[in-house]
Amino acid sequence: MDRRGLGAFLRAQRARLQPADVGLPEGGGRRRTPGLRREEVAELSGVSSTWYTWLEQGRPIVASGQVIDALARALQLDPDRHRHLRSLAGLAPPRTTTPGRDAAPRLQRLVDNAAPNPAVVYDQHYDYVVWNEAYARVRHDPATQPPDRRNAVWMMFTDPVNRARQRCWVPSARALLSQFRTSVGQRPEDPRFTDLVDALLAASPEFREWWPDYLVREYRPTTLELDHPDAGRLTLDLYRLRPVEFPDLLLVVQIPATSDDRQRIARLL
Repeated sequence: MDRRGLGAFLRAQRARLQPADVGLPEGGGRRRTPGLRREEVAELSGVSSTWYTWLEQGRPIVASGQVIDALARALQLDPDRHRHLRSLAGLAPPRTTTPGRDAAPRLQRLVDNAAPNPAVVYDQHYDYVVWNEAYARVRHDPATQPPDRRNAVWMMFTDPVNRARQRCWVPSARALLSQFRTSVGQRPEDPRFTDLVDALLAASPEFREWWPDYLVREYRPTTLELDHPDAGRLTLDLYRLRPVEFPDLLLVVQIPATSDDRQRIARLL
C-alpha cells in the first residue's frame, strides 16, 4: 500500500469535482480550495470523516476493497483511475468483463495474422471469442457447435474428433479442467459457469468423475501432440497471453514445434 501516493491521488480526484457533479447543493459557504470537501467525500462513500481524513494523510489504517471501491464511485473514477486507486491501496485490479462483440473485430485480425499458427481467444468462461482458420482445421471448428456450447472445456470433454487427435488426452483434459476450476472459484455465482458445469456433469463421464477432486493448477508451458488425419503427426507448443486492452480475455497461440510441423500445417491450409 502506497499511503503517500494514495493520499495524493485522493486529494487530486477530490479537487476535480464540484458539489453539483455528485448531486450535492452548491451552498455551504465559501470554499478555501477547489473541489469537494473531505467530509463530503466521506459522506458519499459511507465512511466517517475522521477515517477518510486519516486515509488522505497517509496514516497506517486499513482500507478494504469494498471501501476503496466505494471511494471510486463517490469520486466518479473512470476504469483507469479506479484501477490505479486499487493499485495504490495494494489491492488487485477491479474485475472486468469484456463483451465478446466489442473485442471481436480487432482480435479477429490478430488471430488471422497469426496463421499458419493456430490461434484462438477465450473469454473468462473459456467461451470462444475468435479463432483463425488454422485453429479450425488443426484443432476444432467452434462454428460446428451451437453458440451456447462454443467453449474450450465443452470441446475438450465432449468432442470425439478432438479426443481422437490428441495423443495424450487425459493429462491435457485434466490440466484444462484444473484451470477451469480456478476460474469458477473466482466467480462462484456466475450463471454461465453454473450452466457449463451442469451440462458437463451430464455429458462427460470423465468430467463427472474428476470435478469433485477439486483439481486446481495454474497454467504451465505445454506441448501438444496430435495425430491429424490429413496433416499427420503434429507437435505444437502452446503460448498463453492476455491482451493489455482486454485483460480478462485469453489469447492462445499454438506454434509448430519444428519446421516440418509448420510445413504440414501450411499445406493443410
